[in-house]
This record gives sequence, C-alpha cells and structure tokens, in this order.
Amino acid sequence: MTITYTTPILRNLTCPHCWTTIKPEEMLFVSEHIDLLGDSKLGSDQPIRFRPTRFTVQGEAIDAKGFPCLRLACPNCHLQIPRASLEMPAHFLSIFGAPGSGKSYYLASMTWEMRRRVGEEFRLAFNDADPEMNQHLNEYEEALFVNSRGAESIPLGDLIRKTETQGDLYASVNFGNQNVIYARPFLFTLQPRNDHPQAKQAENLARVICLYDNAGESFQPGADTAANPVTRHLARSRALMFVFDPLQDVRFRQAASLMDKPRVLSRQEPVLQEAASRVRRYAGLSSRGQHDRPLIVVLTKADQWIEPILGGFPEGEPLRTVVHNERRMNGIDLNAIEQFSAKVREQLLKISPEIIAAAESFCKEVIYIPTSAVGSHVVVDPETGLDRIRPAETAPQWVTVPMFYALARTTKGLVPIVGPRRRSL
Repeated sequence: MTITYTTPILRNLTCPHCWTTIKPEEMLFVSEHIDLLGDSKLGSDQPIRFRPTRFTVQGEAIDAKGFPCLRLACPNCHLQIPRASLEMPAHFLSIFGAPGSGKSYYLASMTWEMRRRVGEEFRLAFNDADPEMNQHLNEYEEALFVNSRGAESIPLGDLIRKTETQGDLYASVNFGNQNVIYARPFLFTLQPRNDHPQAKQAENLARVICLYDNAGESFQPGADTAANPVTRHLARSRALMFVFDPLQDVRFRQAASLMDKPRVLSRQEPVLQEAASRVRRYAGLSSRGQHDRPLIVVLTKADQWIEPILGGFPEGEPLRTVVHNERRMNGIDLNAIEQFSAKVREQLLKISPEIIAAAESFCKEVIYIPTSAVGSHVVVDPETGLDRIRPAETAPQWVTVPMFYALARTTKGLVPIVGPRRRSL
C-alpha cells in the first residue's frame, strides 16, 4: 500500500544518521504498543520498525497491535528521523576539534543564542526538529543559561560533561554480524517567518540544520572505520567549523601573559590534518586537493586572550540593520567578518603558523572567528586551579557569528547579506 502525506514532501531525503538517500515511500514507522519491542537492528529494548499496511482515517500508520504511529525511521539504519526531514532539505554542518577545545560549550551557547535572537533580529524561526533527539543539547543549554544554581560559583567542567566516544550521543546498529556506531546529530528547523523578506519562498528556503559534535578522540588516526563511521558527516557538510583553543598552545599563552594559569597543553593541528585526510578520502579528492566548502576556524575562550592579542572584539557584532516593509531587521556583514578574520589570521601566523598551514592547504576558503561561549566572568579557583562561573553571569560573545557566516555562504536568501555579495556554496 502506498503511504500518502498531507503536506508537500521531498522526492528524496538524506538520513542524518547513516546518510542513506531515501524515498518517502520507503520510510518505516516506529511501533507504539508496549509489547512490540525487539527491533532487528536496534536491539531488544527498542520498538519494532515496520512498513505499514493499515492506516487510520487521519492517515496515521497502525502497528500490529492496532496502535496509531507517527514516528518515522530510516529503512537502512532504523534510527528515528524527524517528520520535518520529509519537508525540508537537510543542511549538514560539522563542528570538530581537539579534546578540551570547548566544542560542546560553544555548541550549547551558539544554539541558545540562535533560539533567543533569530526571531526578532533575523525574522527566522529556529526550533528543535525533534526535542527528544536534542535532549542532551537542551540539557547543556539549561546548565549554562537557566540553571537553578545560577547564583553559585560552579566549576565549568561540572556544567557540561565532556563529549565521549561512546554513550548516549552515539547509536549502535546491527547489520547482521557487524555492529556499526553512528553519531547522533542535533537537528533543528530553520525557516523564514511571515515577516521575513523571502516569506513567500519559505517552502524553498526552509532547512533542517544537522549539527554534529564529535569527541576529539574520534579524530585520532585509525578511529574512523566501517564499524565506527562517526566522522563521515564531514564530507557531506556544507561548511566545517574547526574549534581551536588558543589556551592549549603555550606560545599563545605566553603572548597573552597567561602562563600562570594551569591548563592542558596539546597540539591541535593533527586533528585538522586528520579531518582533512578523511574528507579528501570520502569526497574523492586527491591528496593535495582543496575542499570547496568553507572552513571556519572558531577560536574559543576569547574572553581570556583577545585583549592582549587583538585588542578586544570589534565594537558590536558584524550585523547591520536593513529595512523591509517598514520593519527593521538584521543582515550579516560578510565584509566586516572577513576584515576581522584577516586581523586574526595575521596574529595566528605569528604565533601558531601550523594552524594556518593546515587550514589553508585543506580548504579554498578559510575564515577565522574568535568566540567566547561563557563571557568574561570566568574566575580561577585559587585552591584547585579550576575555572568557575556563576551561570547567571554567562554572557556569550560572537558565538552566532560563525553560524550566520556559514548560513550566509551556503544558502541563498535565508540570511540577509549587507554589503558585497559572494556566490553561495
């Protein structure tokens, strides 16, 4: 029996877990009855996935026990796919970096600020595609911004747990004799509101944003295999964000006069080089080929080093006011971002030139953007040497700029651009 949908749907969609191309009529449904457990690929504790033959008058699939079902799943990996993926094309964006570089803090801070600001400032709606799938990220946001212990001084390491190479952020799928581990993405819908300049094109512009956050250890040589393809989203991403922590570089700390602050030190360009190697392999590029997608080097923890190195952030974010139908909204100033990026690059070239070499041999377009996920109220505990903050004082800086730059460069019409326009990728 043919499955019918009451809203316009895509001819093909991409599974955000295993990246299989799927036709809507191939989608499976997730059983709802409590007795229908024991999926062939996901294990005995998971509801059975099935292709329906019976439907309610409202068009809902009916499982073997007669219960109506609404949740969808991929026919290849059986992992759940939000219904929005049937209606909006997937837009893959990858965030990666070395262990301890601040990826999860940056991601949580960025998504919180996107939720808080894009409505009135950009006339966009940014929402969870499926709150259940974004549960961990929502918990990260709550820990940083709506914490019941907001007035207490809490070690930063206690607010957000380190991203591991296994656990709830990964899914194990059984393909016969082979178990395959997939990274669980965070999924959001991004679409124009009715007062957006391109509101009439909302159906064409709307996207499901798929964000991936891998543990730094996933980029160790040999860590990506057919049974553990957790970083293969890199080759499919429309833009890549490499999170670089300057405070892990002893030369940066010397330049910023931060040598008295205890900190884990490590080289980070091997992670970028390994990511480049994997992208070239999975995208079919030569060993010397440059990727044609933007690479955004996100320099984290800027509140601690940006004053002595760069003299601080520019005054205000790189946003400019535009007027549409007598309504004011923001547009992104790509020229201002690129000018500040050139200033950041100049200092990086003096202090950590191997990062510049690794980035610019990898991608044709590289941009360098400092950010601070928590703001300038971090203090060091004199007894433990650990960074602490009161969640109520969390004040991110520039965390949405990399995302808006990525969207402006890889979509057309969704984010207004102020000043000279460049071809979208």
